[in-house]
Amino acid sequence: MIKNFIPSQFVKKVSDITPESLLEKNIKGIITDLDNTLVEWDRPEATPLLIEWLKSMKDAGIQVVIVSNNNEMRVKSFADPLEIPFIHQARKPMGRAFRKALKIMEVKRENVVVIGDQMLTDIFGGNLNKLHTILVVPVAQSDGFFTRINRVVERRIMKRLKEKGQLMWEEEN
Repeated sequence: MIKNFIPSQFVKKVSDITPESLLEKNIKGIITDLDNTLVEWDRPEATPLLIEWLKSMKDAGIQVVIVSNNNEMRVKSFADPLEIPFIHQARKPMGRAFRKALKIMEVKRENVVVIGDQMLTDIFGGNLNKLHTILVVPVAQSDGFFTRINRVVERRIMKRLKEKGQLMWEEEN
């Protein structure tokens, strides 16, 4: 069971993921979380660096769908100006939103990665759906209420993984 929380890959930030590295793995689609993955949970719009990253993915023919547990207003106001499809109130780690994102992109699951900052929602959900998962360090030091609860559980999981020698990276403090 605990193996479902282990990401396929770990990077410090989303901009460390290049189109070239994804294309080498035959990746044609990205399912990404929004809050604390792409931008801080309280930042209303994309940063110039993120806009450039998204453009590089589009130019490489890699589709992006935002899958967020946040409400429609938050996700829509972020995604619409970027012309990115999105799924709000996704109820991650439940599988429905992941399957819906695959259908939107019309890409096979073996050609899709899930990018997120939370082991309990993004990584667990991606792994349950047999998708390649990439864990990123949260872009903000603070979290919303429910995410703070998840972080407590995540720290326990990380500790257990470290004890079992299954943690392949070090968290920065």
